[in-house]
Amino acid sequence: MAYSNSAMVSYTRLSPNHSVQRTHTIDRITPHCVVGQCSVETLGGIFAPSSRQASSNYGIGADGRVGMYVEEKNRSWCSSNAANDQRAVTIECASDAAEPYAFRDVVYQALINLCVDICRRNCKKKLLWLGDKGKTLSYEPNPDEMVLTVHRWFDNKSCPGSWMYARMGDLAEKVTAQLGGSADSGTSTTQIYRVRKCWNDSKTQKGAYKKLDNAKKCADANPGYSVFDAAGKSIYTPGAAVPFTVKVSIPDLRIRSGPGTDTTATGKFTGVGVFTITEVKNGPGSDKGWGRLKSGAGWIALDYAQRI
Repeated sequence: MAYSNSAMVSYTRLSPNHSVQRTHTIDRITPHCVVGQCSVETLGGIFAPSSRQASSNYGIGADGRVGMYVEEKNRSWCSSNAANDQRAVTIECASDAAEPYAFRDVVYQALINLCVDICRRNCKKKLLWLGDKGKTLSYEPNPDEMVLTVHRWFDNKSCPGSWMYARMGDLAEKVTAQLGGSADSGTSTTQIYRVRKCWNDSKTQKGAYKKLDNAKKCADANPGYSVFDAAGKSIYTPGAAVPFTVKVSIPDLRIRSGPGTDTTATGKFTGVGVFTITEVKNGPGSDKGWGRLKSGAGWIALDYAQRI
């Protein structure tokens, strides 16, 4: 297909860090947080050296201007996942430098407008947020659908930050509304989390929530209850029996001083191995909760650990 670039771009500095032309048509958009209220020119400078080994298709500066660093026809190096970047337009957004990495209003509005523009030029009528990594990565969009993905699904990072992650559904809804499409599809743009004793017993349901954190709080307040996604999969059970062991298969799983990305990083990593968890708590930056290491070194995100 013929690719084009956004007319919203006011600054261009093409980075050498990309993999030439895509091997997959564009059907995803991946917003990122820069972790700094920088300009499009600063972003261009960051991506300019080949030694950086990183780039994005677009960037939105703190003033809402849009920069381009890799043309849409080419795959950027942005999401720590080659398969995602082959099919996604990646957008770095100026943000605060600390959790929840909030965007300014002008940046968020520019992100909405840029996503609308990307969808229109790629003949998409809907932008979907499915709210679940497994469901999203296994979902094959219809020809008129674009899907949102996030960096944290592919690496041990908070990106796009708790602020933007909580607004992914809102982003999808606002963009789809401007495209004149419908939120109805083979799946919903908004994940609903239900709190029940078991999935098949709907009479025990305590509530249904758009935000996972709110569903977890409800489950925490009701012993014996769990959080289930739309497919009926249990994704959170408070007070899980401890201790238990987990296997970590990545060498750089960051250890934090507390249960959440809003706590201080200790500067240490688990390395690959098997570890004992003595406590589990809910906290920002992890859908599966945070586990306290028996060694006393700190807490790890259980999204990146397999229970054994």
